[in-house]
Amino acid sequence: MTPASTLSFRDPIHGFIRADPLEQALISSRPMQRLRFIHQLGFTYLVFPGAEHSRFSHVLGAMALAGRVYDHLAARSDGLLPAQESSRERRLVRAAALVHDVGHAPFSHSAEDLFEGGIDHEEMTRRLLFLPEIEEIFATHGDGLEPGDVVALLKGKGQQGVDRILSQIISGELDVDKMDYLQRDSLYCGVRYGNFDLERLLDTIRPLQDPHTGSWGIGVAEGGVHALEALVLARYYMFTQVYFNVTGKVLELHLNEWLRESQRLWPADPESFLLEDDVSVLSEMRQSTSVHARAITHRERFTVAFESKEHLSQNEKARFEAILPSLEDRFGSSRLLISNSEKDPHRLGKSGVLVRQADGSLEFMEEASHFIRHLTRIDRYRIYAPREIRESVAAAIHEHG
Repeated sequence: MTPASTLSFRDPIHGFIRADPLEQALISSRPMQRLRFIHQLGFTYLVFPGAEHSRFSHVLGAMALAGRVYDHLAARSDGLLPAQESSRERRLVRAAALVHDVGHAPFSHSAEDLFEGGIDHEEMTRRLLFLPEIEEIFATHGDGLEPGDVVALLKGKGQQGVDRILSQIISGELDVDKMDYLQRDSLYCGVRYGNFDLERLLDTIRPLQDPHTGSWGIGVAEGGVHALEALVLARYYMFTQVYFNVTGKVLELHLNEWLRESQRLWPADPESFLLEDDVSVLSEMRQSTSVHARAITHRERFTVAFESKEHLSQNEKARFEAILPSLEDRFGSSRLLISNSEKDPHRLGKSGVLVRQADGSLEFMEEASHFIRHLTRIDRYRIYAPREIRESVAAAIHEHG
């Protein structure tokens, strides 16, 4: 490949990102260009003013990291993964990382479960990848790659061997999605919580085979345990301090309520879906007289009347949920917004991450890391109400103890 056939992007996280002809054509396509108008963190930019970054910049970063992760794994795979830059596997994993988010609805995760027909953003991604213009791009520049290959990799179910490793690079216990968004979101939000030692982590990742199941996956050498711990802690703090921010969560709730009362669903038809982005939705909301639309466009949001502890036991959670019906009866369900922020950011997926010790033995990260074993699930409730009844709601909750 000659230098003239590559395109370079300057990225604040990864420096120069190079794109080959297939990647360039995909970047120029309608599904990819739409991502320029989808905020990476939904309404978080209304809380952290710097968080104006888009899904577009994130997927470019994920593509760049996919190539780097592949190269590190291939160099240590004893021939399992071909090491050539032009290998089909490397080109496939970079293309999949590039397009993995094209099906995201406006404001990203804020209202991702409101598609027509009950589909999700992964299914929308699949539909967009089979648009004629994307099929034509692969026919012209794919050199044997097809949209179906990317869809199969993104789906990632039932795959073994090399295919499973490639799938885990995109979406797994230790994937490029997390590696990019933690650093990118941290930078643009102006916080330091998402920082971790990426270079050390890349230097210590290994393709490892679970001796019990025979499945291949991405693990780390013993020397990478602390770098992986840093990634886990970064993810943990980004959820507690940014992704589950008290104001950010109520804005998400207002968007969902406005969509429901407007009987608005994201189109299941890919052509109609391509017309939906943050700009088009905000334009509609500015013309709406809805309380929930004005909460976002005029900063007239509900305020927090109650916030639970960050970590609830099952008994505490059950006791709290038991009082919700009486609160809704007393104040009206339309005047209360309830958020439940749940996440296990310290859990490294169902399969876990294997660590190869110096003597060649394998153990899971949860066993190798005393630190990770002591982290617990985030499970926090918040109740928001209009300012005029906030104190009454707070007092009613206090009455229940």
